[in-house]
Amino acid sequence: MVTIAPPAGARSIAEILDEARTRLDRLGPRETEAAIRAGAILIDIRPAAQRAEHGEIPGALIIERNVLEWRLDPRSDARLPFADSYDLAVIITCQEGYTSSLAAAALQDLGLRRATDLDGGFKAWKEAGLPTT
Repeated sequence: MVTIAPPAGARSIAEILDEARTRLDRLGPRETEAAIRAGAILIDIRPAAQRAEHGEIPGALIIERNVLEWRLDPRSDARLPFADSYDLAVIITCQEGYTSSLAAAALQDLGLRRATDLDGGFKAWKEAGLPTT
């Protein structure tokens, strides 16, 4: 096995994830459910194959990860009509809560200061006994 030293300044994915999560007020499944009732938008970034295999959360908006920033940046010509405010309350979910943390941090980088994620992702939601399809 060949070991290659990382370039100066490179960070591991674990370090990047840890840094992203320091900025998030992550929500558990029940907190997410309450936030949705209070008007937050739950966004599922999982690919179609993963949603087909594991299920979906009723009412979650599907925006796959590869276009998320373009659809939610208030300055983007490709934004969705509701994404016209930096105060938008969005909760990102993925399968287990890893990619969603990175995605929520990326949305915060765009200025969406209230962006966060579902701690544990779809898996935690389902294990909490909350509705799925």
